[in-house]
Amino acid sequence: MSKPVEQQPAAVIGYMPSDTPPLGAMLSLGFQQVLTMFPATILVALLTKFDVGVTLLASGIGTIIALLVSRRKIPMYYGSSFSYIAVVITVMSLYANDCFADPATTYCAEGVRIVQVGILGTGLLEILIGLLIMRVGKAALDKVLPPIITGSLAIVIGIALAGTALNSSSTHWPVAFITLIFTVAFSVYLNGKGLLGMLPILFGAVVGYGAAAAFGIIDYSAIGAAHWIQAPRVTLPAFEDPRAWGSVISIALIAIATIPESTAHLYQMSLYIDALAKELKRPALKIKELIGLNLVADGADDIVVGMLGGCAGTNYGENNSLMAITRNYSVPVLMTAGVIAILLGFVGKLAAVVTTIPTAVTGGLSIYLFGVIGMQGVALIQSEKVNLFEPRQLAVGAIILVTGIGGSIALPNGLFPFVIPGIFPNGIPAIVFSAIVGILINLLFVLVPPSLFGVKERENLNV
Repeated sequence: MSKPVEQQPAAVIGYMPSDTPPLGAMLSLGFQQVLTMFPATILVALLTKFDVGVTLLASGIGTIIALLVSRRKIPMYYGSSFSYIAVVITVMSLYANDCFADPATTYCAEGVRIVQVGILGTGLLEILIGLLIMRVGKAALDKVLPPIITGSLAIVIGIALAGTALNSSSTHWPVAFITLIFTVAFSVYLNGKGLLGMLPILFGAVVGYGAAAAFGIIDYSAIGAAHWIQAPRVTLPAFEDPRAWGSVISIALIAIATIPESTAHLYQMSLYIDALAKELKRPALKIKELIGLNLVADGADDIVVGMLGGCAGTNYGENNSLMAITRNYSVPVLMTAGVIAILLGFVGKLAAVVTTIPTAVTGGLSIYLFGVIGMQGVALIQSEKVNLFEPRQLAVGAIILVTGIGGSIALPNGLFPFVIPGIFPNGIPAIVFSAIVGILINLLFVLVPPSLFGVKERENLNV
């Protein structure tokens, strides 16, 4: 009787951050990363009237620089962030001859140059916070920026954008609703289906574009006029414009809402990478301990983006999920993706096609996406088990929500009538005002804790 053939253990397939895959795999995996970031990154550019080519260029260069700043230890891809849209639109509407008055306007150079200064300020703030965390630890930061602040601000950012989404949709409601319905359907029914499940925005936009074509509302002239190879419209920040310095505070403060998101992505990646390391019988990397360095990398990306004229960025959860599915955490692959994005930035025909997407299509996408931003704020508060039965937590959250959402809706141009010469000459944007007030009130409770008056608190429901 013959002996049974011993089964050899299957080889573990996957790439750690320091691994370099074969050329073919590196190119295909890099292209997947670009495809995954493309829909959201481009949509932000369309909504804020930034140049599409520059946005792709800045995304690629920013990603490469961030990877180098993180000492090639933190595998992240950087794209445009939705969190900054509301305040960017507010700033550009106030200071750039109202580029948003005409839906046909696809690029607002004056507004971009003003906002660039604010994005640079955001980058510097993220770097400073990152260095501070590396010095004193994250616990100290959490005292100043607890989940009730960051979560409430995320809710404000999402809901404050509701008017923008509905106004865009109103240009052609049938197209907007078709786009919305199919985008939601793709999000739900393709969930967990690998790469397909990460592209609901792209698929929804394609369906919406097809519907717009059927209704005859697309102007294709820009495609014919564009060159195949075309230099992106890189702009320099308007340092000489006093209006730009007001944007520094407005835009930089929104970084507060992106820090928890970036940190959550870091924790997620650390879990996946260390699981693969265990299978490969290699040491765990524990990149979750690099919170400060991660924020410094975020800041470096925004510095690059701000200098070139791209949209304020963040590391992308979609790309993190793609890496988890493909078990590819290779930094060389992400650098390859950055190079591909840079090259795409010079394809004029591609940029032209993107600019022909009707406002109604972006409106349909935005109804869903902006709502998701708000719901993510709710999710953050839930996940951190914030005790909303505690008066202090209620006070901070309630004031942020009312001043941020109410101010954006009820006040003229969404501005509180408090003029600060040279910074906010027309008033303080509601979102910015809500962040400032929320931080100051929370700081008061940190400096003068209720315990001094014999009040016992439970900040977290886990405690």
